[in-house]
Amino acid sequence: MDLENQQRVKDITEKYGADKVVVVLGAAEAEAAGLAAETVTAGDPTFAGPLAGVQLGLRVYHVVEPQFKDEVNAEVYDDQVGMMEMVLDVDGIAEEMNSIRSEYSKFND
Repeated sequence: MDLENQQRVKDITEKYGADKVVVVLGAAEAEAAGLAAETVTAGDPTFAGPLAGVQLGLRVYHVVEPQFKDEVNAEVYDDQVGMMEMVLDVDGIAEEMNSIRSEYSKFND
C-alpha cells in the first residue's frame, strides 16, 4: 500500500473511528493483498509509511471474498469483478485475508 493511501486510511480512521471503517482491497495476488491487509491492521511492516507502528486493527476484506461479494449487487459485481474472479486464486486470497484478520483485526464480525 503506497504512502498516500496509508495516510488516507489513517485520516479516515481518525475522523470516523476504527470501528466504523472497512477497507476493501482488490490486489491480484494473495501476498499483495496480505501485505496491504497487514498494513491497515497491524501497521506498515516495511516501517516506511504513516502506518508504521500504528495498529489500527481495521476490518479488511478482498473484493473476491464472500463477505464482500454477498453485500453488493450481483449484476454490478459480475460487471466489475466477475472476469477477474475467474483468473484469480480466490481460495489463496481468502486464506491470506482470513489469516491476517484472525491475527490482527480488532473488529472480527
